[in-house]
Amino acid sequence: MMIHDITKVVGKHRPRKRVGRGEGSGIGGTSTRGHKGAKSRAGWTSRPGYQGGATPFMRRFPKRGFKNNFRIEFHVVNVQVLEKNFDAGATVDVAALAKKGLVPDATMPLKVLGHGDIAKKLTVVAAKFSESAKAKIEKSGGTAKVIETKTKTAE
Repeated sequence: MMIHDITKVVGKHRPRKRVGRGEGSGIGGTSTRGHKGAKSRAGWTSRPGYQGGATPFMRRFPKRGFKNNFRIEFHVVNVQVLEKNFDAGATVDVAALAKKGLVPDATMPLKVLGHGDIAKKLTVVAAKFSESAKAKIEKSGGTAKVIETKTKTAE
């Protein structure tokens, strides 16, 4: 006999348990809730993380470190990546990099670093440039435009 044969005979779903409908039903009286106590009453819920009066898991360990809420994160790209992926005369910004899949998305500002060489004339628009990256872009005949970024302020 196979499992699909059993379900055809027995049925797909087990019937609902109707608790509290008299002793003759087999589940009257306490209605499967045991005797007394908060858990037997209507409306009882357990607070998430409550461990029966023991010190909760989240309080057993010390807090470590901190999060700097004022840090601005950047998508980072090197000039050798720009050389490899863009044609001469192109305008490179975070949206163009995201479209080519070189950065995950265009939500964060862009920082260009100077690893590698660049020989193409590109117009690079970014929030920040390393000194070497800016020098290499301008040496190849391109321009490095700095755009303002939104800074996080304490609210």
